[in-house]
Amino acid sequence: MYGTARTSTLPACAQNDKPVTASFRGPVALDTNEGRTGMKVSVIGAGAIGGNIARLLSGAGHDVLIADARGPESVDSAVTAAGAHPVELDTATKERDVVILAIPFGVQPKLKELVETMPESTVVVDTSNYYPTMNGHIPAVVDGQVESLWSQQQLGRPIVKAWNAALAETQRSKGKPTGSADRIAIPVAGDSTKARATVMRLVDDTGFDAYDAGLLTQSWRQQPGTPAYCTELGMEDLGQALAAAEKDRAPATRDRLMAHFGSLAATPSHEETVATNRAAHQ
Repeated sequence: MYGTARTSTLPACAQNDKPVTASFRGPVALDTNEGRTGMKVSVIGAGAIGGNIARLLSGAGHDVLIADARGPESVDSAVTAAGAHPVELDTATKERDVVILAIPFGVQPKLKELVETMPESTVVVDTSNYYPTMNGHIPAVVDGQVESLWSQQQLGRPIVKAWNAALAETQRSKGKPTGSADRIAIPVAGDSTKARATVMRLVDDTGFDAYDAGLLTQSWRQQPGTPAYCTELGMEDLGQALAAAEKDRAPATRDRLMAHFGSLAATPSHEETVATNRAAHQ
């Protein structure tokens, strides 16, 4: 769809915690065998996205806790059956390798105090997206601030952006084992090479190729309204989609798509939704 992807000079073994110097990286070989021990992962938010991630990571052998503001009883039985343990919010942030925030974009400021209780070594992942009709008018984001940078400011610590550019149904049913043909890729952005590599491994464990999307300042390339957003692309096409993104056009495309979906008499199928998202950029 988009031609040949860029390649990256980032070594697969890069594990230092210094920010990368390039703004946009490209495909990076992910060693799926090195250091494959289970991580201590918490998912905050037990909706469709949080439930999917918790279930998949539990199935991959990670120690997964899941918490929700509605309480442990709100966690779906399919998630607990996979091995995830429902807990209270304050328990979910203690001594964890990774905490994944699967909550609405506009709720993030309310979690700052909770996030502050996490160890500095904990990697914080944001899966959210900004939609004005759902999250209200946030002036800084409307004026062009990258969504992930706004989130990082609200939470008060570095974050990694991942899983935001895949529909819930994509996450639920489209994952495939590592090395499978036609595997869908998911972009991962963050300023720490080490944190980004950690999250890329988890993305791989949920059934998707992890695409190194570089620094957080470039994560607008995977925001709503861009060619990479919810279009189910493989590694090569995803690279070209990220490169083809136009920051100034994305909000208008996002709003146009939402207006279209809102005008339909019946809810479109998953396949129709993906096809519509792709068509918006052709």
